[in-house]
Amino acid sequence: MSARRADGGGVVVIGLGRFGCHLAGSLSRMDREVLAIDRNPDQVQRWSAQLDRVVQADSTEEGALRQLGVASFGRAVVAIGASVEASVLTVLALTELGLPQIWARATSQKHAKILSSVGAHHVIFPEAETGDRVAHLIVSRLLDFIELDDDFAIATVRVPASLVGRTVLDLRPDDRFGVRVIGAKLPGERFRYASDNTKLPQGGVLVVEGGIDQVQRFAGLG
Repeated sequence: MSARRADGGGVVVIGLGRFGCHLAGSLSRMDREVLAIDRNPDQVQRWSAQLDRVVQADSTEEGALRQLGVASFGRAVVAIGASVEASVLTVLALTELGLPQIWARATSQKHAKILSSVGAHHVIFPEAETGDRVAHLIVSRLLDFIELDDDFAIATVRVPASLVGRTVLDLRPDDRFGVRVIGAKLPGERFRYASDNTKLPQGGVLVVEGGIDQVQRFAGLG
C-alpha cells in the first residue's frame, strides 16, 4: 500500500459512473486510500490510470468482495445508479461483511428506504450532493458542512470530548484550534448564537467556521 492515509481502513467506492468517479477522485486528492470497484471492464480500464486501485468484480457477490479484502476497510460507498437491484444486493453483501460504515446512493425515496432497511448507514442523493462534499463527510466527523471557498467552510460538529465543560472563550487563546464557534445547540434546545460564556456540553452540537482542514481537525479532537 502507498503512503496514503488509511484512517479506518480507507474507503471502498463501488460503481464508477459519473458520481462514483467524482467521489473516488475527491477522496484520492484528499490523500485517502481508495479501492474502486466496477463490474464493467471498460470503466475499470478507463479509470485505472487515474485511481490507485481499480478492480473489476461483481459487487453483489459477498465472496468476491471478501476476496478483494473489502472487509478490512472502514467505509464503503455504493455509488451504483443504473440498477436498484444491484445497489441493494451490494449493500446486503457489505452488511454481511460487517463494514462499520456503509454509504449508499439512492435514486428515489422508495429506493432510499430499502437501502436503509437492508443495512445502509447513510443514504445520499447525488443529484443534491457533490462528490467533494460527500467525500468530506465520509472521512471526517463533520455532521454537515458548506464550502464557501476553496479553503473555507461552515460546519456542524459534535462537541469534542476533550472540550466538554469548557467555554467558547477557552477556544480563542492563540487561535490554536483555527476555528471560530458561531453557534451552539445544547441538548434539548435550539441552535443559538454562541457567546464567550457559552459552555460546551457533552452531546452538544457546534456551528464553526474556518479553513476546511482546521474544521476537520477540530471535529476529530478526542
